[in-house]
Amino acid sequence: MKAPAAPTPAHLGELFWAFSCLSLQGFGGVLAVVHRELVEKRGWLTPEGFLEDWAIAQVMPGPNVCNLTLMFGDRHFGWRGAITALAGLLALPLLLLLSLGALMGQLPDQAAVAGGLRGMGAAAASLIAGSALKLLLGLRQHALGFPLVLLLASAAFAGVVWLHLALHLIVLGLGGLACGLTWWLLRQRVAQ
Repeated sequence: MKAPAAPTPAHLGELFWAFSCLSLQGFGGVLAVVHRELVEKRGWLTPEGFLEDWAIAQVMPGPNVCNLTLMFGDRHFGWRGAITALAGLLALPLLLLLSLGALMGQLPDQAAVAGGLRGMGAAAASLIAGSALKLLLGLRQHALGFPLVLLLASAAFAGVVWLHLALHLIVLGLGGLACGLTWWLLRQRVAQ
């Protein structure tokens, strides 16, 4: 007997509003919100599927979440879905940003505004750290084995934070190494 199919967006309107809602929840990045909405809340992606799509979105040029949004929308409704999902992701935050920008122009040099923005930066950093841990735990079943995954993640962290290496070097170097090792291991399993 076949397993039941995973739920999918029923129509373009549902896709638009899902991405609109998640974009309005994200401050300083929406990775954590996208994971919660698409994997945990709606079940439109499995944790493994999210990791695979996120990996592709990460190495493509452009904003990661926009890349993921375009891939997801295209997968379900073709080019119309890609445009609809991206519009959902960007339209309401753009209106909010323009409104806040007009308001901020009226309140220059306010200490409360500067303090609020610093507070948002701290919240954004914690969201990114929490998302990184959640994604890392999703890699426990990776073909490389969790210890090697941890080693590669630690090397990437060290390269960016302590060695100040350019992100494209990390992605091409460690990402290429991880892809090559994974391909080799999976090929060995198939050959056995």
